[in-house]
Amino acid sequence: MNAHEMPPETPRDIRLGLTRAEDTAFPLRWGIIGAGDISRQWALASGQCAGASIAAVAARDGGDAVAFATALGIERAYGGYEQLLAAPDVDAVYIGTIDRLHKEHSLMAIAAGKHVLCEKALAKSAKEAREMYAAANARRVMLQDGMWTRYMPAVEHARALIETGAIGDVLMLQADFDTYYTTQAATLAFGEAKPIRVQVAGKHYGPGGAILEYSGNRFANLAFIPYPSEFPEVTEFIGSKGRITLEQPAHCPTRLTVRIPEETPSRYCNTGKPAPEQRYEYALPDTIKIPNGHPNQAGFIYQTEAVHRCLAAGLLQCPQIDQQESIRNLEVLDSIHALKEGEPGPVPSKSSAKNHSNYG
Repeated sequence: MNAHEMPPETPRDIRLGLTRAEDTAFPLRWGIIGAGDISRQWALASGQCAGASIAAVAARDGGDAVAFATALGIERAYGGYEQLLAAPDVDAVYIGTIDRLHKEHSLMAIAAGKHVLCEKALAKSAKEAREMYAAANARRVMLQDGMWTRYMPAVEHARALIETGAIGDVLMLQADFDTYYTTQAATLAFGEAKPIRVQVAGKHYGPGGAILEYSGNRFANLAFIPYPSEFPEVTEFIGSKGRITLEQPAHCPTRLTVRIPEETPSRYCNTGKPAPEQRYEYALPDTIKIPNGHPNQAGFIYQTEAVHRCLAAGLLQCPQIDQQESIRNLEVLDSIHALKEGEPGPVPSKSSAKNHSNYG
């Protein structure tokens, strides 16, 4: 079956002919670093991957590791990471510690010859990510950015539509949530292009927004929402011939809406005739139960399955978010964070972090 005959939600690694669907059963014995709640939710979802087994968990506090292992039926628990990383029956490691420790823990696992799936954000900066990827490439192991959004079937569908030109050229991206999730939507929308200008409003780790300007008069409008609030959390890819909406919650969507006007463009406000809507929904696996989980966390299984398929094929990165795109995303984040602190970013930029003026 060629790519044009595949269902649009087909994972990108399969759609590109890089892997085989059945290789989710490729055996990998996982270790978990970090016994927090994100690790718990990942384990409950990923344990349902056909080829996955979880051999051990490690945490700084041995008691936390034991409690985690007991609750999830994991055989071994360690206080500290070295014993887990030395274990010959651990092939791959999921890192679920806080993001400021991701570089340290990833490099430890890489040095031990383990494949790594690292929870997002992969690193605190693009510079850190480059160092981490360089170490993984030298050791010939996978270091995979755990941006799980990219593996959700609704997002796979949206990306296939964008890449096949179904909505024409993407001219604008609109997204709201936090910085890391919204910037990755921009890199999905505009591919290998990098923004030529970044403008921001707001202060570090607070509400605000950013406008990313790309060549060809293309823009990404990103809103970083206040907590708590009734924010919409949708992502829209606006093209010259149509529009794709990832519905709430857009960072882990199960629904998307596609609007392709009968006239190009429909200019809804002028014609009074909205574009026809095609709605799609992709239910999460009903075999995965995650008590007290965040929305749609069962979707963690999709990235784990992609790791299994890619390693079975001898690949050391997943095309849903490869090393270069991971770095591009972090470069944008570097600019946004620097500007929110009133410092110059890597690209020509403006900030209203100090004077709270408008974007101009």
